[in-house]
Amino acid sequence: MNQSSHPPIQADTRGVRRVEFRALGTPCAIQFRLEDENKSLQFLNDALGWLSRFEAKFSRFRSDSLVSQINREAGKNWVRVDTEMSEMLDTAERLYRLTEAILDPTMLPMLQVWDWKKLHTQLPSDAEISHAKSLVGWDKVERKTGKVMLPIAGMGLDFGGFGKEFAVDQLVQIARQFGIKDALIDLGRDVYGLGGNGLHPFWHVGLEDGINPGNCWGGVAVSDFALCTSGDYARRFEHQGKRYGHIIDPRTGWPVANGMRAASVCAPSCLQAGIYSTAIFVMGRKDGLAFASCAPGLDASAQDDCGIERTSGFVKRQVQAA
Repeated sequence: MNQSSHPPIQADTRGVRRVEFRALGTPCAIQFRLEDENKSLQFLNDALGWLSRFEAKFSRFRSDSLVSQINREAGKNWVRVDTEMSEMLDTAERLYRLTEAILDPTMLPMLQVWDWKKLHTQLPSDAEISHAKSLVGWDKVERKTGKVMLPIAGMGLDFGGFGKEFAVDQLVQIARQFGIKDALIDLGRDVYGLGGNGLHPFWHVGLEDGINPGNCWGGVAVSDFALCTSGDYARRFEHQGKRYGHIIDPRTGWPVANGMRAASVCAPSCLQAGIYSTAIFVMGRKDGLAFASCAPGLDASAQDDCGIERTSGFVKRQVQAA
């Protein structure tokens, strides 16, 4: 990738370079401080190149991806997988166990039944939901060394529940390899702040209001920390005056309907922040925050129809950012 083939670089008076682009189906941005022009271009070349290869292999929306090949062979054949895919499957299993099956990478049939992008003149039938549920369950996935198989026709993998967060962490590692001490990696509002923004020894990240989308109810300071927010205020559809979000509770087969609007988590890695924000959202304010409290080093907030509850660490981050 040369200077003319990547998105234009913007720079401000603090020496922060910014590149905006679209990847993984969402708006993204990378901000970083690096004086050397050639080194900056090489960093972007490596970072965006890695991201492009990641999407080509793991996106279910690409018919030529390895994930799509695995899904097409469901109920028929084993599929050979490389080391990267094997590691991704290992991660998927670990997160499935950690979240007690709330984060299930085999949720694709359920996501298709509840596709929030479609015009829903009627809700899915009980039979459709029941059938989709019968195809979901990580424990059904069969694996051998270098191979994987989805044993039932109609099963499907979707890494959307943690793919962006995984990618953020990888881009942070690339930045560190280039000696970059200050950077903000933002893939669809899953972010990691490395160092500070040139004015402060941290990055200030806004928190979108889940009840009044487009507005922020506050912000947090992140430095060598990640922030992820899960909510139903952006990706959703309405039917007969009721809102149905894109996050499905695998226990019920229905979109989450527990009064939650948004859950935000600060954590040492973006992957950790993402899985816990999703878990809090699905479990609900009380149970979700209790679940997150068992993980050391997490700061969390939960917004539902009744208000916002924050851990003491989350409050401290807001005070620092103010």
